[in-house]
Amino acid sequence: MAEITISSKKLRHNFNFLKEFFENNNIEWGIVSKLVCGNEIYLKELVDMGARELLDSRLSNLKKIKKIDPGVTTVYIKPPPRKSLKSIVKYADVSFNSDLETLRLISKEAGRQEKVHRVIIMIEMGDLREGVLGENLVGFYEKVFDLPNIEVVGFGANFNCLYGVMPSHDKMVQLSLYKQIIELKFNRKIKWISGGSSVNIPMIQKKQLPRGINHFRIGETLYFGNNLVTGKTIKGMKDDVITLYTEIIELLEKPVVPEGELAENPSGEMFEINPEDYGKKSWRALIDIGLLDISPDYLIPVDKNIEIAGASSDIVVIDLGKNPRNYKVGSVLKFKLKYMGALGLFNSDYIVKKLVD
Repeated sequence: MAEITISSKKLRHNFNFLKEFFENNNIEWGIVSKLVCGNEIYLKELVDMGARELLDSRLSNLKKIKKIDPGVTTVYIKPPPRKSLKSIVKYADVSFNSDLETLRLISKEAGRQEKVHRVIIMIEMGDLREGVLGENLVGFYEKVFDLPNIEVVGFGANFNCLYGVMPSHDKMVQLSLYKQIIELKFNRKIKWISGGSSVNIPMIQKKQLPRGINHFRIGETLYFGNNLVTGKTIKGMKDDVITLYTEIIELLEKPVVPEGELAENPSGEMFEINPEDYGKKSWRALIDIGLLDISPDYLIPVDKNIEIAGASSDIVVIDLGKNPRNYKVGSVLKFKLKYMGALGLFNSDYIVKKLVD
């Protein structure tokens, strides 16, 4: 069975790198834990290495975090479904919100639980996911301001989540101005402008981030060490925190070109034959994962000499060429992963998960 691992040593290295980085720039930050899909071993590792704020989009995961350490600040990071408000108030210290009636219901539920629930109001900044339109923010906040058992601790925005709209200096300035407008009009201090995620880190490095942006939500860069603008690894960070190990379950020398009449495969793909490949052969390895587990587009072979030839529901086919490393049935192939691929694997019941080091 294929297995995915997180290196404790390398994860802690990246955590400490980011911790120092944000402290040097006077920015508070929390870890987006949704990648590990509620795995208690991994959640405990995040807590043990020093995370004091964990953000997730699944209530069951926040519940596990509170069980591990009730002192960790938990943040629910998508608009709350109304049927889950009781649990959200119970297990999330903070939630992201953009709907007034939902906030009224949260206010009532927080009253029943004798709590003050903290909220971050999300503002639409162009990527067209969640968020109150900027021109409606003053009126929206005015209504939320009067709700009992609710404390607005910040404004936030998402970038690069749906349409790929990237953050810019102008957009960050605009987000900061919303905070200033609200504070001046209502004589009320707002603690956080949560406009930062992994995609904003290069703005800090280039000294382009306005001072008002003082809270970041970090997931991908912690786990993969990457600069989401350039696609390269940030100097000083580790890019191999997460590794997928797969086993070769068949290895035969076969023709490069399929034989017979071609039609769409079950994935809806129609293959075109390169005439130059007729008569050629290569060693083809079958490994013990498939489309049910991950799209091949998210796999990054550690061995740069191998190529992914295709995949079916439960098998990925690897072209080994002349097999210069003399792989055999039972040999293990290692892969680095892209974020969405790792997310799917961590969520799969068919993949073994381990913490190593």
